[in-house]
Amino acid sequence: MYDFAIVGGGIVGLATGYALARRHPGARLLVVEKEPGWAAHQTGHNSGVLHSGVYYKPGSLKARLAREGGRRMVAFCREHDIAHEICGKVIVAADGAEMARLDALAERGRANGVAALRTDATGLRKIEPHARGGAALVVPEAGIVDYRAVAERLADLLAGHGADLRTGTRVTGLDTHADAVTLRTTGGEFPARFLVNCAGLHSDRVARLGGVDPRLRIVPFRGEYYDLIPERRGLVRALIYPVPNPAFPFLGVHLTRMIDGTVHAGPNAVLALKREGYRKTDADLRDLLETLTYPAFYRLALRHFGEGAKEVWRSLSKAAFVRSLQRLVPEVRAQDVMPAHAGVRAQALADDGTLVDDFALVSGPRAVHVCNAPSPAATASLAIGDAIADEIARHGDAPDHRSQATHDDTAAIETL
Repeated sequence: MYDFAIVGGGIVGLATGYALARRHPGARLLVVEKEPGWAAHQTGHNSGVLHSGVYYKPGSLKARLAREGGRRMVAFCREHDIAHEICGKVIVAADGAEMARLDALAERGRANGVAALRTDATGLRKIEPHARGGAALVVPEAGIVDYRAVAERLADLLAGHGADLRTGTRVTGLDTHADAVTLRTTGGEFPARFLVNCAGLHSDRVARLGGVDPRLRIVPFRGEYYDLIPERRGLVRALIYPVPNPAFPFLGVHLTRMIDGTVHAGPNAVLALKREGYRKTDADLRDLLETLTYPAFYRLALRHFGEGAKEVWRSLSKAAFVRSLQRLVPEVRAQDVMPAHAGVRAQALADDGTLVDDFALVSGPRAVHVCNAPSPAATASLAIGDAIADEIARHGDAPDHRSQATHDDTAAIETL
């Protein structure tokens, strides 16, 4: 009998395990991951940005946990000698409409406790000599980090705490009893007193296996990237972002210097035909039918048809993708970029057709289901793990162990 079982070996699942191991010394902890290694999906395919919290609605879980998580992530990387850099970012306004939105974004940042300083075109060029815009916000706290290395280190720490770590183990069913939840997996059956579902792209399915209707469905969006060729990496010093469109849920195409010195350009956001569809040709009939038979998907498509069409066109046309980059850095040419990896975002779509913007954690019998953890979840992962541990402590049927938390994190969990 395990005390806690965690489904999913991405950074959020591993950070949750780390929080529980620290709070409950001696507890039996199980982490199961269907892939042969850790951080195989969203954690290992993201842009590696350490977010500041400037974008998020004040008072939201994203805003609160991104700020706390960012500070803790930097401290964790310093402690464990993981590559990271606080390089700052600029958010560039290319026209008058974006300048008005820039002021609103600065106000949001201030409400979240983020230092976001407005500068003019001259100031922008001093920071990013090749960027062009009428004005920009400078966010000094933003940075870059190797999240895959963070996940691997968390797994090592969990092993040191005596956790049972099982990769290559897929959950096929959940049986909830009065005093336990039994995980049926490809590696056998494992009873646990409490379950945490951090299955990312499959989190809604795991919730339903546990008898919980989260009133949402994961709709996968593929984000496609290009890399600047080595000779042109000097066009970008750190992070160059556009002003996000408040009517569209994604941040837009941007330029990111990675921790290894490469420069990523992207991503766009197009519907993936498979929940783990990293290539345009990847398709899965079950995944596709679940999306196309979900009435909420059509409400979403109608609401964002114009922006969605632009995203699809950027996926099909390299020239269109490059034009988006040229709004930020006009010197970028088509021959300067080459196709790079893609990622898939597990975006929760509610039954009413609205994209779930905040982190969504749903309680069930002897379980907490993390049903929406998009960006900035990697940045916030250590704080998310502790917030989940707090929620478990409040759960009436959770295992009874004395908390050994080394800090106080009282952020409330919001459920759908």
